[in-house]
Parts: sequence; structure tokens; C-alpha cells
Amino acid sequence: MGKKILVVDDDPDVRLFSVTVIEENGYIPLEAADGEQGMQIIKKEHPDLVILDVLMPKESGVRLFREIKTDAKLKKLPVIVLSGIAKRSFLRSQKALTEFGGAPVPEPEVYLEKPVEPNELADAIRSQLP
Repeated sequence: MGKKILVVDDDPDVRLFSVTVIEENGYIPLEAADGEQGMQIIKKEHPDLVILDVLMPKESGVRLFREIKTDAKLKKLPVIVLSGIAKRSFLRSQKALTEFGGAPVPEPEVYLEKPVEPNELADAIRSQLP
């Protein structure tokens, strides 16, 4: 059975782009439109990798990333952040959450800034799923 990759992004065009890259590279795509739905799918489907946007309604990618990386059962789940937000801003937001009593969170395994080329995303996926 192929490895499952969850795409969490509120933009349907970005999800379609990511799903296309995932399928063309032989993986099984899963989709969520926000962080809340993303966590439900993570708990139900146990994906091998998450591709995560940062700015979304309901639950942001910042919070979902923190949930994944501070959960004992999920913290080894690789995450590729695919966002229009600069990496520095994302890391600053994680640091701010830590200062408000949260545990420190490691950097994402891969951070890609939109727009991204299909081969760049495919290479990032392959780097996380040997």
C-alpha cells in the first residue's frame, strides 16, 4: 500500500496542485480545508506526511503544527510547511506561543514558500518519505 500524504490548506487551488503532485509521484492524497479538519484526519487516517499551510480559518497551521510536534504519538510525523508566509515569521509565531507557556517546538522538517514548482514539492516529499 502506498504512503498517505495529508494536504491541509484552505485554498482549493493549492490543494489541487499538491494532490496532483502527490498522485503523480505514487502517493495517496488526503485533504483537509483547515487545521481542525486536519487533526481529525491525522487521528483517523494516520498519514505518513503532512503538507501544511500556515494561515487558515478555524485552526491555523501554526497551532496544528504545534499540536503535532508536542503530541507524544504524533511528534515524529514529518511536516512540510507550504505557505505564503516567510519562514522567519512562522518561527517567530512558534516562539511567541512558547513564551505564553507552551513547550518549545522544533522547526518544520521542510519549509517551502509559495509559489512552489511541482518538482520542488516532489523533491521535498521524497526527502521525507524514503
